[in-house]
Amino acid sequence: MNNSSARQMRTTRRNFLTVAGAATAAGALTPWYFSTARTMADETKSPTERPRVGCIGNGGQGRGDANAIKRYGDIIANCDVDRTRAERFKQEIAEGKSEIYEDYRKLLERNDVEIVTISTPDHWHTRICIDALRAGKDVYCQKPLTLTIDEGKKLCHVVKETGRVVQVGTQQRSENNNQFLTAVAMVREGRLGKISRVTCAIGGSPKGGPFPKTAAPAELNWDLWLGQAPKVDYIKQRSHNDFRWWYEYSGGKLTDWGAHHVDIGQWAIGMEASGPTAIEVVSAVHPVELRDGYPTVDDHFNAATEFNVRCLFANGVELFIRDRADDLGFDNGVMFEGEAGRIFVNRGKLTGALVEALKEKPIAEEILINLRKGKRLDSHMGNFIECVRDRSTPVSDVDSHHRILTTCHLANIAMRLGRNLKWDPKTEQIVGDDAANAWQSREQRKGFEIA
Repeated sequence: MNNSSARQMRTTRRNFLTVAGAATAAGALTPWYFSTARTMADETKSPTERPRVGCIGNGGQGRGDANAIKRYGDIIANCDVDRTRAERFKQEIAEGKSEIYEDYRKLLERNDVEIVTISTPDHWHTRICIDALRAGKDVYCQKPLTLTIDEGKKLCHVVKETGRVVQVGTQQRSENNNQFLTAVAMVREGRLGKISRVTCAIGGSPKGGPFPKTAAPAELNWDLWLGQAPKVDYIKQRSHNDFRWWYEYSGGKLTDWGAHHVDIGQWAIGMEASGPTAIEVVSAVHPVELRDGYPTVDDHFNAATEFNVRCLFANGVELFIRDRADDLGFDNGVMFEGEAGRIFVNRGKLTGALVEALKEKPIAEEILINLRKGKRLDSHMGNFIECVRDRSTPVSDVDSHHRILTTCHLANIAMRLGRNLKWDPKTEQIVGDDAANAWQSREQRKGFEIA
């Protein structure tokens, strides 16, 4: 991906909810390839019927999530380990009406907070989500929901244990004029015939370093920002906008754009409740030397910059996760190939001869609604609020997200260890490789363990 494309993708990601909300407010209709109008959950309830919200993580994505939920609820608390971000959020997003917290646990102690949004760096998602669920809150949490496979297993258990509603921020299931939803429906309805291959191009992580180690800014609680991750000296590029390119806090592009595009691919082929049986590393390039899977230096980005991983599923479909697919003509998006042809979808378009054929035979609205667990064609946040009101399961649920992220986590494990893996989706174990199986979890710093 060139620099211009990368900037465009980052801009799309950060402004996604704001733009989608504006388009909906303007009365946008769904495209011609299915015959139904886009609707929104009722946001005209009286103040006493509007849920009270606490927003944890007040950076760019947190502001986007807050702007989306403001249509339905009232923000009464916000939390960030960066005081400057928290204060700016209070004034600019919460209109000066929220109470600021540095430690999210204090926010969760408030009985009047009914919903929390979690928009922190990735390594904090699971711990905060579990604590929020056990505190009796419903949760809208950004993707990726987990840092490890083991975290996903724990979170699935806690959702069942508490009965709370959780929506994962994989907005492609609801937004972008329902282009992704339509692509999924076409595959599942058999419009492409038997599917042989899915290709997800998600972009590569950037190179960078060496970076200087300095004192943390006075407004940032660096120890609390690190949380479960190892205690290290402050490097500006480890925090805030660049945290994704360090394995200590994220999974690089595999759990960034991979959490979106692999989600669509696996959902479409009916494997959202299962997983791959084999992971094969076609190629992988890391920006630093790895030894036994761990970076040998601590002042450079360390997530894979280039990669091509083949994921084989029990139904015979092979799904490739690549940094780019120049041979197929795209650098970001999902391509489905079947006996009857192929289609391509990304946030800008849904194309292919079979898409054009929908003019004569559009996707039935019932099929789309069934994919959304019986819910109307609403925005992602609107779907969450509707499910909070009727206590049902959102379109992007924890169980399916865990299964899809497991594919991404396995790809990262295989790339970091430099070997192929066999996976049993039923037992959720790597087969015949105890060393690789140990990577399903990671050591957590004392005081920040996930219970």
